[in-house]
Amino acid sequence: MIILMEENASEEDIKRVIQKVKEVGFKAHPDTGDKHTIIGVVGEGDRDYILHNIGTFPGVERVVEITQPFKLASRTFRPEPSYFDIGGIKIGKDHFLVIAGPCAVESREQVFQTAKSLKQEGIHFLRGGAYKPRTSPYSFQGLKEDGLKILKEVGEELDLKIVTEVMDTKEVELVAKYADVLQIGARNMQNFSLLKEVGRTNKPVLLKRGLSATYKEFLMAAEYIMSEGNYQVILCERGIRTFTDETRNTLDISAIPVIKRYSHLPIIVDPSHACGNWRYIIPLSKAAIAAGADGLIVEVHPNPQNALSDGEQSLNLQHFSDLMKQIRALAEVEHKIIN
Repeated sequence: MIILMEENASEEDIKRVIQKVKEVGFKAHPDTGDKHTIIGVVGEGDRDYILHNIGTFPGVERVVEITQPFKLASRTFRPEPSYFDIGGIKIGKDHFLVIAGPCAVESREQVFQTAKSLKQEGIHFLRGGAYKPRTSPYSFQGLKEDGLKILKEVGEELDLKIVTEVMDTKEVELVAKYADVLQIGARNMQNFSLLKEVGRTNKPVLLKRGLSATYKEFLMAAEYIMSEGNYQVILCERGIRTFTDETRNTLDISAIPVIKRYSHLPIIVDPSHACGNWRYIIPLSKAAIAAGADGLIVEVHPNPQNALSDGEQSLNLQHFSDLMKQIRALAEVEHKIIN
C-alpha cells in the first residue's frame, strides 16, 4: 500500500502518519516528490487500519493498494522515472550513463591505461572486478583488496567513479570503502542476505538480472534492497540463458520496455556478457539505446588477447572509441545526454 499525502501536508502531518504506520506493525518508506510525499507501507501489520482509518489523518489525500508484489520498485509507488545523482553524475530520465573498464583488475598499469583512455572519451565511471566469480574454481579469481586499492587510486587520480562487484555479506563494508557503486552479479541476484546487506548501505547498487530470472524475480530482488532503505538501485539486463550457442547469452531487449512499464527504476544493458563476443557489442548497444535503456556497462581492455578474464568479450581501446562515436550520434536522436 501507499499513502499519498496532500500537496500542502505539513512535516508534522507526515511524521504523525509515519509513526502510526510503524505502531500498527509496518515499515514506512517516505518518498518526497515535487508536489506530494508518498509513504510506502510494507511488511506485515494491521492492513485494515491502514486501508480504513489512516485516511482520516490530517494531510492524507488517499490510500492506494499496490497489486504487484514489488511495492517500492513499482510505478504505483513512484509514477515518474527515478534518476540518481552519483557524485555529480546523473543517471535516469534523459541522462544516459556509460560504465566501462576491464572485466578484472590485473595490474595498476592495465587499469590506468584503460582508465586514461576512457577519460579521454568523456567517461565518468570505471568498472573493474577485484573479486571474480568464475565458473571454474581454477580460473583467475581476482586480486581482492589489492585490486580495490588499484581501482580507488586510479579513480582518484583521474576523477572517475568506481563500480565493482561485491560477492559476500562479509565483504560489503570493505568494498564500500573503495567503491562508489556496489555491483551485484547475476549469480547473486537472489542472494537475499547480500541484497539486504547492500540495502543497508548508502551506496548506489547496480543489480544484474539472473541467468534465467523472470522480470518479477528481477524486480523482487530490487525490492529486497529497497526494503532496507536504499532506493538507489540501477537494474542491469545482461542477457539470459537460451538454446543458442552462437553467443554467450541472449540479450533480452524486451526487458527494457517491460521493466519501464512496471518500475520507476533505471535499467542499463551489459552487451559484453549478453553476447560474449566483442564483434556484437556495438550493434547491441545501439539496440539498447533505441529500446530506451538508461545506460551501458561495457568491458574494455587495452590488450584483450592477453586478458586474464573474458578477453573475447572485451573491446580494445580503439573499438571502444568507435562505440562512443556511434552511440553519441544515436543518443542525440533519442534526446539523451551521455554521461
